[in-house]
Amino acid sequence: MKREKNSSVSEFLLLGLPIRPEQQGMFFALFLGVYLTTVLGNLLILLLIRLDTRLHTPMYFFLSHLALTDVSFSSVTVPKMLINMHTRDQSIPYAGCVTQMYFFLFFTDLDDFLLTSMAYDRYVAICHPLHYSTVMRQGLCTLLVTVSWILSCANALCHTLLLTRLSFCADHSIPHFFCDLDALMKLSCSDTSLNELAIFTAGVVVIILPLICILTSYGRIGATILKVPSTKGICKALSTCGSHLSVVSLYYGTIIGLYFFPSSNTSRDKSTIASVMYTVVTPLLNPFIYSLRNRDMKGALERLLHRAKILSQ
Repeated sequence: MKREKNSSVSEFLLLGLPIRPEQQGMFFALFLGVYLTTVLGNLLILLLIRLDTRLHTPMYFFLSHLALTDVSFSSVTVPKMLINMHTRDQSIPYAGCVTQMYFFLFFTDLDDFLLTSMAYDRYVAICHPLHYSTVMRQGLCTLLVTVSWILSCANALCHTLLLTRLSFCADHSIPHFFCDLDALMKLSCSDTSLNELAIFTAGVVVIILPLICILTSYGRIGATILKVPSTKGICKALSTCGSHLSVVSLYYGTIIGLYFFPSSNTSRDKSTIASVMYTVVTPLLNPFIYSLRNRDMKGALERLLHRAKILSQ
């Protein structure tokens, strides 16, 4: 059946999470707690790196940008979801939906590039330790972060501009808790072949290539670790990249499972829940992974608490 065309869209309806009305209050409290923990945890990482001079290294320079990105990434989707759950109002203005999609794509891409930069940092630290300070100088670190921001901005802007040229059908219901690009394209009555080509190209550049770089870096790291004669040296090498590898596995594992290997019988509800994993859960777990598995971060936190205790006396 041909769908009715309506080019002048004023708003969309976000259908949200697949939960029953009587469970709204419980899930609202749960996601509010998760969001506040995410924000406070990542801001704590930023504070520790800023105040502790021992953490003024390339690894923690990238980590500080990753923490800032995670706060922003979570803030793009979760507050609107909480507002919709609290007010029972599922509407979102067209401009607000497009803006949310832009920043969602922007911070998703930025996460990918920052994780790749961190993998390269660990590769140089373990495989070329004598040249680490020379290679990973402040100028290169700043350049990598700057390029990550520029590429992320350009990719998100490209998808946003391509979306604004589309006309949408009478049905404006988005089966998601945020304005997902794929869901928006399915509502369009226009030809989306150019958008699909852009998505495929961006998927290669933003997801596949960074993942290949990360896997290559850790492949070289693994080969170097196997050459280390002492068990102590192996444990030390693993401890320097264990936290990052955990985050990469969680983040890319969810995205690849959701977008690259979708099951033919995967329901909308399962896709929405899977999206919660990398939009809500991953930013929440990052502070705990980097704090509990990292002696430098735990040491910085202990020194900060000790300093605060002295000042309070």
